[in-house]
Amino acid sequence: MKKLAPEELKPLCDELRAFLVESVSKTGGHLASNLGTVELTVALHRVYDSRKDRIIFDVGHQSYTHKILTGRKERFDTLRQYQGLSGFPKPYEACDDAFIAGHASNSISVALGMARARTLHGENYDVVAVIGDGAMTGGLAYEGLTNAASSGEPLVVVLNDNNMSIDENVGGTVSLLERMRVRPDYIRFKKWYRSAFSKLPGLYRFNHRVKEWLKSWLLPDNTFNEMGWEYLGPIDGHDIEQLETALQWARDFRSPVLLHVITKKGKGYPPAEEHPEIYHGVGPFDPEQGVSQAEKPCFSECFGNALCDIAGQNERVVAITAAMACGTGLNEFAKRFPERFFDVGITEGNAVSMAAGMAKQGLIPVFAVYSSFLQRGYDMLLHDVSLEKLHVVLAVDRAGLVGADGETHHGVFDVSYLSSVPGMTVYCPASFHELEDMLREAVLRTPGAVAVRYPRGQEGLYRESHLEEETILRAGTDLTIVTYGTLVNEALEAAEELSKRGVDAELIKLGHIRPNSLELCLASAAKTGKLLIVEEVCEQGSVGQGLSSAIACRGVGTDAVRLLNLGDGIAVQGSVRELYHRYHLDAEGIVSACLELTGREEAAP
Repeated sequence: MKKLAPEELKPLCDELRAFLVESVSKTGGHLASNLGTVELTVALHRVYDSRKDRIIFDVGHQSYTHKILTGRKERFDTLRQYQGLSGFPKPYEACDDAFIAGHASNSISVALGMARARTLHGENYDVVAVIGDGAMTGGLAYEGLTNAASSGEPLVVVLNDNNMSIDENVGGTVSLLERMRVRPDYIRFKKWYRSAFSKLPGLYRFNHRVKEWLKSWLLPDNTFNEMGWEYLGPIDGHDIEQLETALQWARDFRSPVLLHVITKKGKGYPPAEEHPEIYHGVGPFDPEQGVSQAEKPCFSECFGNALCDIAGQNERVVAITAAMACGTGLNEFAKRFPERFFDVGITEGNAVSMAAGMAKQGLIPVFAVYSSFLQRGYDMLLHDVSLEKLHVVLAVDRAGLVGADGETHHGVFDVSYLSSVPGMTVYCPASFHELEDMLREAVLRTPGAVAVRYPRGQEGLYRESHLEEETILRAGTDLTIVTYGTLVNEALEAAEELSKRGVDAELIKLGHIRPNSLELCLASAAKTGKLLIVEEVCEQGSVGQGLSSAIACRGVGTDAVRLLNLGDGIAVQGSVRELYHRYHLDAEGIVSACLELTGREEAAP
């Protein structure tokens, strides 16, 4: 690719776009963001050597073209599939992937760390961070910008500005980027000036005031310059020749440089250009027909509808999202109650603290957030919500295994970290009806910090609603199965199968995992003598560990206790169904574990 003539680059980009649409339409994935970064990625690979230089993508879902150009095109039919290519950079796939990048805003800090390591080791390679403008709304990005600017380390940050994260960007960063327009004449002058006077320090200092005057004339009110960055741009992110030139200039400055690139999300595929939010993350679709917007009801939609009903009855209820209005089901709330809807961008920590301020002044804030993204707000949950004993409601979407996005996105740690927050109540609905009832309890009747955690996707055969801490769904005498959330469906199916095999299982569903006395579970375990706790979370800090500890501390007589969960929680990618089977959380795995516990492995169906 580095040897291609300039006139050969546009056909290459056209071919890449056609391949992306064809491939992602079969596997699903992040389409619009990758269509928008084709030329930028080609230019990066013509200027840098990804086998040696470090290119950090932020967020990582814009790295598909990078993967194609680094030898993985033939495996693209496995993208986001079980045991296939990841949809994010993964160093275990190729040395070209510098760093795992599944969330947002960390690339500048990571790049600075790599640059400092390079200097300390006396090595020679370039470091470049490619950060989406949505990720620039995150506070961590500005921590990295501040430190990198003062470090003096040769480092390039490419700001991919398409005015979108998943939904349209919001906040002051958007206004800042819209004002930044630098004339190409200034960039050329700056490069010539630096080269001409670098060996004449006296003359350089004399002319510095002239340069500063020119800068203030050509580049008014540039925050990045004021922070200490060499700022270049904005430039057309779909003009490869201009991109290559700007990247070479940025690299040759040998100092912290921010290159501002304007791209169009969904570029080259009209449906994605018109609706980039719909084509951000898609399932398989017909490229000729486009993505069908008709979807089965899901927990996110159920939450959004239920919150609208509650807000219609109580004007103190407000909704908060961190750039995820569509993903968390809040679009309808935003339309019906625009004055009570707040999108804060990719700033989960800020969202939690803002919710605390709202609660302190008498509002009832409901922060809808993906489980894995809420991790960024843990400190604020402790310091700003828990210590103040404030009533803040967390609608924790994508709890449990989420499928193709893999280990960076599975919501398998929230049970552990939410349970560690003093005063926190954690509800775990297993059906739409239960989600509606538990959300109403959480918003209107439960004091203090409350979390309602629910999975991605649709409900199963369980359609009841039980608000109790513990509910016996099926009585039995041979062993006890304890679970919560939508795993109840697998447990019910397993109990039916066990019955056919002569094993009488008692099934207990937990309505909320904190607080919970677990009295029914302890009594049942004492009665049956055998206990299996099934959870779609990591083992450390799980309900199973807590229940096992309670059994030991209280001297409850049991013959055997087994925890069935995700171990260390680093679960691979794949469909939820495939992952249930891999980690023995499906009905088949539960049956097998129960047969082992009861010593009836030989029992026939």
